[in-house]
Amino acid sequence: MGLMRYTTGVAMAALIAGSAVGQSAAQTTPAQPAQAPAAGTLNPAAEDAPQRATAAPQFRLADGIIATVNDRIITGYDLRQRMLVIMAMSQIQPTEENIAAIQQQALNDLIEKHLQDAEIAKFESLKISDQEIDQEIAGMAREAGTTPQNYMAFLEQGGIRPQPFREQLRTEIGWRDLVGGRFRDRARVSRTQVDQAMRQLTEAATKPQYLVGEIYLEASRVGGMQEAMNGARQLVQQMVQGAPFMAVARQFSAAPSAARGGDAGWVVQGTIQPALETAMESLAVGQLSNPIPVDGGVYILYMRDKRSGAATSLVQMKQVMIELPETATEAQVTAATQRLEALRGSLTCDNILERARAEQGMLGADLGESDVANLLPQFQQVARSAEIGSVSSAVRSPLGVHLLAVCGRRLGGPEAPSPQQVESRLQNQNYAMLGRRYLRDLRADALIEIKQ
Repeated sequence: MGLMRYTTGVAMAALIAGSAVGQSAAQTTPAQPAQAPAAGTLNPAAEDAPQRATAAPQFRLADGIIATVNDRIITGYDLRQRMLVIMAMSQIQPTEENIAAIQQQALNDLIEKHLQDAEIAKFESLKISDQEIDQEIAGMAREAGTTPQNYMAFLEQGGIRPQPFREQLRTEIGWRDLVGGRFRDRARVSRTQVDQAMRQLTEAATKPQYLVGEIYLEASRVGGMQEAMNGARQLVQQMVQGAPFMAVARQFSAAPSAARGGDAGWVVQGTIQPALETAMESLAVGQLSNPIPVDGGVYILYMRDKRSGAATSLVQMKQVMIELPETATEAQVTAATQRLEALRGSLTCDNILERARAEQGMLGADLGESDVANLLPQFQQVARSAEIGSVSSAVRSPLGVHLLAVCGRRLGGPEAPSPQQVESRLQNQNYAMLGRRYLRDLRADALIEIKQ
């Protein structure tokens, strides 16, 4: 058998008796009949159910070397072990229809593992100890609600050997440390970025929002759009039949949210691709979508919750005012307005109270942080729409004429994220993006060959 340059989707030897599982990447997606947005309703209890220990599937593997990555080899044994891990972790049951997607995912994982190992080996400080691996396994066992010993016994019942599994974890830990160290400065989030994200969250507070789980299959990684659609259909079928969404997302999704079990958080209407927004609007809480093709790949969405967007919005304001009763004449109101407007251009959040005290007949007050809904109606429009740090034009109320300085705004309520949480999320997104780009560059420069 000869060697050829590897491209994603190249056919491999059958792994199950009588099953031809590889397909060419050169196919294009045929026209699909219209389908309902929802594929079915998931059982939330599946996420908390213990993993099912099943007998190891009987694969018939090609002997010897399956592929090479630079000077490193991938054997049939390696591929089989990785496939078993994917099935155990995702609770996907192998079938004639989905074995190709499992195989492709396993092969991609092994290729990336070899690339990561070679890069990690360049750094003497990146020596992952057995104790660190033990700690990683202990954390996985806690998530599964069992002990490390029982967790490893569960894996062995599925045919997974401890040593390859531990070496996979050694690579994952080392890669996290490498990416974290290499890109620490580039992943850092500025205060301006945090403030901008907080403002965007606040501005979106009144729009419909969706708490979404996502799985994204990248077409270039799985062999083309046809393979991505086929793989997505099989995953949807397995999840409707009981495979936990979060476990499947961790093993198959190419989105940054994969590490969080596909948790994309609250998504705001108008901030996502039209095809995804259309699906979100149609899905009921608890429903799983059918595959949604987009440029570059295929999404599967799980609607965990929805809300109308009537979130609490809190605003910090200060004011300077001239007291006038409701019975004041039009001339009095005009005079007060002109006096305040003449002062407005020199006012800021920092000096407004001091300036008010220096002006005869004016009152200054720090209004503190208030729920916008509890403010006077005349103040609410300023509180919702004015830029942070700006001072409004004159506003008439039953108490007088006011200039309002908007000094801060944030979401309120128990679900509102803190600036620290927003900063952490943005930083994790940066690390994920930089890590993917790093690995993509390594892959582009590597000689990856597969034996047919």
